[in-house]
Amino acid sequence: MNIARSLKSTVLLAILLGTLLMSPTIHGKTPDFLIQDDDVVRGDPKAPITLLEYSDFTCGFCEKFFHETFPKLLSEYIETGKVRFVYRDFPRGMGSPLRAADAARCAGEQNAYWPMHDRLFNSGGQLAPDNLKQYAKELNLHGEQFSECLASHRYMKDIEKDLQDAGSLGIRGTPAFVLFPTTLPEDVHLILIPGAFPYETFKEEIDKLLKLHGGSTSSLSLPVLSSTHIKGA
Repeated sequence: MNIARSLKSTVLLAILLGTLLMSPTIHGKTPDFLIQDDDVVRGDPKAPITLLEYSDFTCGFCEKFFHETFPKLLSEYIETGKVRFVYRDFPRGMGSPLRAADAARCAGEQNAYWPMHDRLFNSGGQLAPDNLKQYAKELNLHGEQFSECLASHRYMKDIEKDLQDAGSLGIRGTPAFVLFPTTLPEDVHLILIPGAFPYETFKEEIDKLLKLHGGSTSSLSLPVLSSTHIKGA
């Protein structure tokens, strides 16, 4: 990627970050980006419920969720086949936020997305280029391939798309979560959880959906055709 193209992408991302605050919440027809073919899924890809997180590796509340709430969700719902977990990028600025998002995706090229995801949230905010290369070494990644990927910024458009998709749902900050049945009906009832809520909040909402969709996922439907917004954060 040449310097002019890189600068253009950087400006576009900065503009997009600034316009997200004006994005309305979607109601009605199911957004087509909730399930994507290239999603890196944690848990059973066929789990009846999906928990989608929009997050930033430099966000303090995102780190709080990762350390305090995510381990319980992982053991109780994700590793037991009840929930499939998907992480999407919502970097809140240039520099470290964008660089860390790139690092996870570059590690994913070597089948190490989730190990890098976890390492970044355990980095204590140390996300300089040399730190990222050290984490890649710790994970036994091919160093030259990882470094070339970081330098190329080839995931810029994908990260921009994550930001745009989040904005279309009315998401304005991180972390933010979207909970929904994996086999999506034509009109879906999205549960939006805007913040690092305690485990009990996620458990309550997940259990509600599991009662409706915990069995067969071949004919999912919900009676309410809008979105539920969990308040308090």
